[in-house]
Amino acid sequence: MYEPDLVPLPRSAEDGGGRLALGARTVLDAGPGTERAAHWLRTALAAATGLPLPPAGAYGEGGRGSDAGGGRGAAVRLRVDEAVAAELGPEGYRLDVTGDGAEIRGGAAPGVFWGAQTLRQLLGPAAYRRAPLPGRAWSLPYVRVADAPRFAWRGFMLDTARHFTPKDGVLRWIDLLAAHKLNVLHLHLTDDQGWRLEIARFPRLTEVGAWRRRTRLGHRASPLWDVRPHGGFYTHDDVREIVAYAAERHVTVVPEIDLPGHSQAAIAAHPELGNADAREGAPEVWDDWGVSTDVLAPTEAVLRFYEGVFEEVLELFPGEFVHIGGDECPGDQWRRSPAARARAAELGLDGVDALHGWFVRHFDRWLAERGRRLVGWDEILGDGAGGTDGAAGTGAGVAGAGLGSGAVVSSWRGRAGAVAAARAGHDVVMCPEQEVYLDHRQDGGEDEPVPIGYVRTLRDVYGFDPVPPELAGTAAAERVVGAQANLWTEVVEDQRRADYQAFPRLAAFAEVVWSGPGARDGEDGFEGRFRDFERRMTAAHYARLDALGVAYRPPSGPYPWQRRPGIAGRPFEEPPKDS
Repeated sequence: MYEPDLVPLPRSAEDGGGRLALGARTVLDAGPGTERAAHWLRTALAAATGLPLPPAGAYGEGGRGSDAGGGRGAAVRLRVDEAVAAELGPEGYRLDVTGDGAEIRGGAAPGVFWGAQTLRQLLGPAAYRRAPLPGRAWSLPYVRVADAPRFAWRGFMLDTARHFTPKDGVLRWIDLLAAHKLNVLHLHLTDDQGWRLEIARFPRLTEVGAWRRRTRLGHRASPLWDVRPHGGFYTHDDVREIVAYAAERHVTVVPEIDLPGHSQAAIAAHPELGNADAREGAPEVWDDWGVSTDVLAPTEAVLRFYEGVFEEVLELFPGEFVHIGGDECPGDQWRRSPAARARAAELGLDGVDALHGWFVRHFDRWLAERGRRLVGWDEILGDGAGGTDGAAGTGAGVAGAGLGSGAVVSSWRGRAGAVAAARAGHDVVMCPEQEVYLDHRQDGGEDEPVPIGYVRTLRDVYGFDPVPPELAGTAAAERVVGAQANLWTEVVEDQRRADYQAFPRLAAFAEVVWSGPGARDGEDGFEGRFRDFERRMTAAHYARLDALGVAYRPPSGPYPWQRRPGIAGRPFEEPPKDS
């Protein structure tokens, strides 16, 4: 069987036994509905190859033209094809390279774009550079590819609150996601340690909330500090640029504004948002890691404040989904606050812990009324289970009670939340920390920088199956709309460190959510499939990452400059098998 060095692996690929030469007279023939893919492909390949790729007809009829000697150049044709849509869906495509040229037929515009990404891979790693290397001749192998994704939600979460990623870094992440056929960028924009989004009507959120005075180096048990102030935020125009750049690459940007917990930075900027009768001293943007006990006060004024925030969020982010966090909300302040206790009684709630669900349900309704869908971590189900670090449970009882049918659950604490949500009729995005938290260490060795969490190797991530076994084969399995790899940045201070944590594991994750297990398993099943993945990584994909400038973790272990000796982490024991 023909096995091209493509990542993620397509559904099928057949070797045609020849090569199509590309040259100065190669044209790009873009049909209706393929304009975005054509613009991206021309820009990316012109930079790497020096080929101009003019539109069809530039040198003659039919999208192919004569050179000075009477020969004809190749054509790369892009088409939207209803037959492909019926067979493979809107993100599916067929790529055919023959002596007559290269043709990508997508079920819709996204399918054409993903086909263009495959074409770039077939050109070789040098096609990922930003300027042509000397003496290169460019050609494509004759091949027939039919491909479509396993899941609609193929996501990556970047935590910009703990360590800020400047705008150019976010644009770079979008390119890296698109290169791996990932289509959701979830931006974690607010937390105890920073507020990263300009809100015009509340300027103090960034004037105060975007900056902390110092940063813990390593886990919170570490005695070391970086005493430089840290911060930053995205202006409205930054966000508009990010969203437009992502849309050109068929990536949806999902913003997260955390509430009612993980809100200390907002409370530092606006103390009236907090529980003043249960706090000692003035709040500051938190300079440590963990879960702050500063949570939002359960007042109508706080609801109106955050509605104002979300009005600007909806204007900036046109996508269907808005993440409200909803995780790790300790009830300590509410229990100490006479005002919070009185408010819970006034609302007829069963104690102050139920205030968490009251917040979530309010914004679920508010977003639904505006045509958007709330996304939240699995605590929004109100299952009474506490979050990590001693966070209080919500005590609401029935999974998802009171949530609208459009609410989406990000299942991070394991499989239980996903199973409960799917059975209750909610869409689910799988992102269990035990399997796809990319801030967790990649090896058990002493050289791993700031070891956090469980050991999750490249092989472990490749073995992740987003559909919980409890749902497999049932109608509720259809509620698992996809999965997401999360990169929290408490100990990930810059781009090189983020690259190290994400890659190559994000490439393995991309293949899980695009390709998944299936007919290509063969007799060796998972082991054979993983060996083939490693072969493709070694044969071509590490070189692609090199060309892109990605500072990934080498298969042999970290380079000396990737280590962080002397900075304490927080290793975990292995999670229970049924988590």
